[in-house]
Amino acid sequence: MNKTLALVNIIGLLIGISYGLHNPIVPLFAKNEIGASYAELGIIGLANFVPYMFIPVFVGILLGRFNNAHLLSVGILINSAATLLLSVSKTVPEVMALRAMTGVAHAFFWPPSEAIISNLSSAKDRVKNIGRFTGFFVSGFMIGPLIGTFLLEELDVSYRTMFQIATFVLMSAIMFSLYASKGSPHRPSPRFSFLSIREIARFPQVIAIIVYCASSFGMILTIYPAFLDDRNMTVIEIEILYFVFGVARVITLALTERLARHTSVVLVSSTLCISAGLLLSFYATTIEEFSIAMLLMGFGFSIIFPLTLEIILRKTKKDESGAAIGAFETIFGIGWAVGPLAAGMMSEFAGNASPYFVFFVLGIGIASLCIVRRKTLEPVES
Repeated sequence: MNKTLALVNIIGLLIGISYGLHNPIVPLFAKNEIGASYAELGIIGLANFVPYMFIPVFVGILLGRFNNAHLLSVGILINSAATLLLSVSKTVPEVMALRAMTGVAHAFFWPPSEAIISNLSSAKDRVKNIGRFTGFFVSGFMIGPLIGTFLLEELDVSYRTMFQIATFVLMSAIMFSLYASKGSPHRPSPRFSFLSIREIARFPQVIAIIVYCASSFGMILTIYPAFLDDRNMTVIEIEILYFVFGVARVITLALTERLARHTSVVLVSSTLCISAGLLLSFYATTIEEFSIAMLLMGFGFSIIFPLTLEIILRKTKKDESGAAIGAFETIFGIGWAVGPLAAGMMSEFAGNASPYFVFFVLGIGIASLCIVRRKTLEPVES
C-alpha cells in the first residue's frame, strides 16, 4: 500500500476512535446533564450537520489549490477544539455552537481524505481504497464505544472526562496528517465554476439514496441514543449497541470490492436493510432486538457511501472531481441536517418512536424508485 494512503487510513482510524468514544454519549450528556428536550436534541443535531450542507462545497474549491493533507490538519484542529470545549459546556446553546464547529471540522476531514485517496488511486482501485479508508474510520468508531464502556464501567469516568480523552485521541492524528502532507499530490485545478457542481444533478436516484441514508444516519447518531435511554437501555448497553453497529459496518466494508460488482442490487438491498432496522427499532424493547436492528442498519449505511461516490466519480471528468466530491458531501450534509431535526420534532410531538416508522416508510419508497431505475445505479463511465 502507498505510504500516504496508509497514513490517511491511520488518521481515519484515530478520528473514528475519537468519534466512537464521545458521539454516542453527546445526546445522553445533553439530555441527562443539561436537560435538553427531544426538540432541542434535534436542533443540536441540526447545528452539527448544517455546516456540512455548505462547507464541503468550499472545501471542494480548495482541494485543487492547497495541499489536501494541510486541509485535513485544519479539520483535526477544529474538531479537537470543539470536543475539548464540549467538556466544559453547560447550556444547550453552547452544545449547539460546539457541534456546529464539529460539522465544520468534518467538512475539512472527509473531502480532503477522499481527494488524497482518489488522486493516488487508479480508476480500478479507487472504490477499494475508499472502502478501505471508510473501513478504518468505521473500525475506530467500533473500537471507541468498547473503550468508552471500559472507561464508564471500570474507571467510572464522567461524560466530561470522556470528551477530554476523545480530544487527546484526535490530537494524536495531527502528526500523521502533517507527515502525509509530504506525500500528498498537489494537482492545481482549472478555474472553479459552480456549474461543475450542478453536474451532480445528473444523478437523481443517487441523490435520493444519499439524502435518505444521511438523514437516517444523522438520526441514529443524534437522537437514537436518547431513544435507547427512554427504552431503558443503560449507558453501557448503548455503548455495546454502537459497538455492534460498528462490527456490522466493518464486515460490510471489508466486502466492498466484491459488493461493488453488483452495485444496483446492493444499493437497493442496503436501503431495505436500513428500513428494516428502523422498523425493528420502532417495536424493540430488549438489547437483543436492538442489536439485530443495529446489525441491519450497520450493513445498510456502510456500503452506500463508497458505491454512490464511485458512481459519481466514474461519470465525472477528472479535473472536476474536487467539485464533485464537495457537492457529494454537501448532499450528505443536507440529509444529516434534515434527519436529526425531523426526528427530534417528531419525537417531541408525536412520540419518541414515531421517526423510526416514518423513515421506514420513506426507505421502502426510495428502494422502490431504485428498483424501477436500477440501470442508472451502475458505475459505468459515460
